[in-house]
Amino acid sequence: MDTTRQRILEATYDCVARWGLAKTTVEDAAREANVSRATVYRTFPGGRDELITAVVAWATFEFFGRLYEEVGGAESLEEVMERGIAFAHRSIVEHEVLQRVMQTEPEKLLPALTVESNRIRQGIAEFLVPYLRQRGVVEGVDLDEAADFLARMVLSYMSAPGRWDLDDPVQVAQLVRAELLAGVVGPMPSGGDPSGPGVPAG
Repeated sequence: MDTTRQRILEATYDCVARWGLAKTTVEDAAREANVSRATVYRTFPGGRDELITAVVAWATFEFFGRLYEEVGGAESLEEVMERGIAFAHRSIVEHEVLQRVMQTEPEKLLPALTVESNRIRQGIAEFLVPYLRQRGVVEGVDLDEAADFLARMVLSYMSAPGRWDLDDPVQVAQLVRAELLAGVVGPMPSGGDPSGPGVPAG
């Protein structure tokens, strides 16, 4: 990303944090980034709508970049899912800007998040494939379909954990092993931990 675009996105995010999505204007973003309105429109020809959509995408992928770092050292499918779900849930709960916008302007945020969710789901699924391949899926289960299913479940439980306390590692492990992976992978090998060396990190 070029520095001007990055600067404008960061400035717009700061404006959203201060005033919300609805009240943030191109003028606000330009002033915060210390650039002209013309520069903002050159960078985002679609104007405010394109700018806000780009900010949501940027913030979302920043978040998933941190998630990737959190799970990058995981050695098993179970570990990557447990660490990922717990970290993501904690980050969402503690994200003041996201929580405020979700409470006050969900109708403006959700459409943009929905657009990004397809790419995010695909990225999570691709990340899980080598772990699934190493762990081994049960007979009759398609590897790519299993990865897509688990990616959908990860995204779902991150924001809406239901009866599960995702701050409790024991419950996270139960959710992953007894519910999400049931019917997808076979029983854990007798050695206990199904992990092994050489799992790609992405």
